[in-house]
Amino acid sequence: MNRMRWVTSLLRLFFRLLYGPFAWTYDVVAWVVSRGKWTAWGAAVLPSIPSGPVLELAHGPGHLLLRMARQGLRPVGIDLSPQMGALARRRLRRTGFPLRLVRAQAQRLPFPDGTFQAVVSTFPTEFILDPATAREAARVLALTGSVIIVPAAVPGGGDLLARALRLLYRVTGQNRFSPEDSFSAWRDAGFSLRTEWQQVGPDAVLLIRGTRP
Repeated sequence: MNRMRWVTSLLRLFFRLLYGPFAWTYDVVAWVVSRGKWTAWGAAVLPSIPSGPVLELAHGPGHLLLRMARQGLRPVGIDLSPQMGALARRRLRRTGFPLRLVRAQAQRLPFPDGTFQAVVSTFPTEFILDPATAREAARVLALTGSVIIVPAAVPGGGDLLARALRLLYRVTGQNRFSPEDSFSAWRDAGFSLRTEWQQVGPDAVLLIRGTRP
């Protein structure tokens, strides 16, 4: 238990720095920990997103926003980090897509009820488990809308780096996400959850889909 508390505290510090003053290193760090697959893993949500306006929680440097825009969707991104907002703004501006970015907390979304057809989030931090996040997602979704979350991925392959990454993910708990255990707040907010492991090359990406009856 003490070890897990230590690991959790260390991870919180790491993410606070990575999403804040060291945001400029995010793409490099993500590339290293995924062997260059980070954006492909996140893109696993794309086939599940219905047409229409879609909200990305914690958009980060904007890779998924750009992919959604290129797919003809109408993405809006929120992120609390001004550094991530600057990175995403720069990326979208270079490609000429509209800048629909808002600095906000996932627990307090500044949008009217029923605005979006989908809410997506890829590799979110612990805010995704907050009951307030689940309630806000339910509020801004249309009645027929859905939520798609990618909380984790497990690298495949037998090379040394892949084995090292699998060990790292076991230590940090990133390979143990379960809607039954971790995502109960989303069920309490009215979502029916379905879990699916999707193959992306040799890797396995965990998708959690939420719909309302």
